[in-house]
Amino acid sequence: MVHERAGLAKKRAVVEGVGQRLQRSQAVFLTDFRGLNVAAMTRLRRRLRESQAEYLVAKNTLIRRAAGDLAKDGLEPLLQGPTGICFAYGDPVAVAKALAEFARESRILAIKGGVLQGRVLSSADVETLAQLPPRDVLLAQALGMMKAPMSGLVAALSGVMRKLVVALEEIRKQKEAAGAQPTAAG
Repeated sequence: MVHERAGLAKKRAVVEGVGQRLQRSQAVFLTDFRGLNVAAMTRLRRRLRESQAEYLVAKNTLIRRAAGDLAKDGLEPLLQGPTGICFAYGDPVAVAKALAEFARESRILAIKGGVLQGRVLSSADVETLAQLPPRDVLLAQALGMMKAPMSGLVAALSGVMRKLVVALEEIRKQKEAAGAQPTAAG
């Protein structure tokens, strides 16, 4: 009886912890970790921590319970077999990249899929996400794209201004020349 209560309390704590992590995370990735030894799991966790992520192993029933509607809306097929759940608190692209690199290196870890902004991702979607440039590079590219039309406008306006100055200078020279020449009546 005492063991049952302790086990139930432990399960509740896991469900609560997973639920809180789900709320804090930008994205969630699910993996099959079958075959990873303790040393490899430690390397994976360390690498993910560097990308502002956390890796947790939990029973599928507890993940399902913590995910609630999210599990019903598409995670269900991903919650088969041993499941490791990765919570991305920072840039989801950096975390997907770290997971994909580790999966390629280890040849054991398999990415099942994930959830990004409420959208369920397949393993192929996560691989595609991992191919994107990091967030800062994407922001710099977007800024460059927004800056380009403005630079073009500035160049066009300065060209028009330059032509106006040249035309006004020509008019001034003509007036000076006309003022310096004696008139025919004079």
